[in-house]
Amino acid sequence: MNQLSPRPYWYLRHGQTDWNRAGLSQGRTDVPLNETGLDQAVAAGQLIQQALRAAYDTGGAGIVRIVSSPLERALRTASLVRDELVAHGLPVMALSVDDDLAEVCFGEQEGQPIGTWYDDWIAGHYTPAGAESFDVLRARAVGAVNRATEQEGQPLIVAHGALFRALRAAMALPANVRLANAIPLSAAPEPGGAWSLRELP
Repeated sequence: MNQLSPRPYWYLRHGQTDWNRAGLSQGRTDVPLNETGLDQAVAAGQLIQQALRAAYDTGGAGIVRIVSSPLERALRTASLVRDELVAHGLPVMALSVDDDLAEVCFGEQEGQPIGTWYDDWIAGHYTPAGAESFDVLRARAVGAVNRATEQEGQPLIVAHGALFRALRAAMALPANVRLANAIPLSAAPEPGGAWSLRELP
């Protein structure tokens, strides 16, 4: 399924890894957070708790659960965010894993410097050897987000950069836009099928 259900969610890319810092394609390689990434995850948790409190104060809706990629850099980020929310007096949120939120498999490009091939990959003109096509990534990303949002209340989805490019495409937004590490966003459907993204808080 490539149609994203018109239900809001919050999104967070994992904190920095050494491969991020070196400008290498990570893909499915399970690279852990570095010290900067750990600090970024904690800071993201602080931003999210501020945004939650602001939503509660105005009668708005915040997140009620966390759904993460199974890869260590995302799951560790999700755990640190949840811990930070609890440290600021918020309830413990359920944290679950959806394997379809794992980063794209980049095949032979994993561990290589990030190149200029993303536009061709997104357009379907090029897929690295052993990698997933953009269409396959988009289908599983959309399926995972739809599962996360079908329950009552908004989820925080903690995952990856290329996967968010696929979600941007599903939201009819320019796809090849880099998402910085550990910057929480809210995604909300608008009338007419459009989507809006904003940084929190």
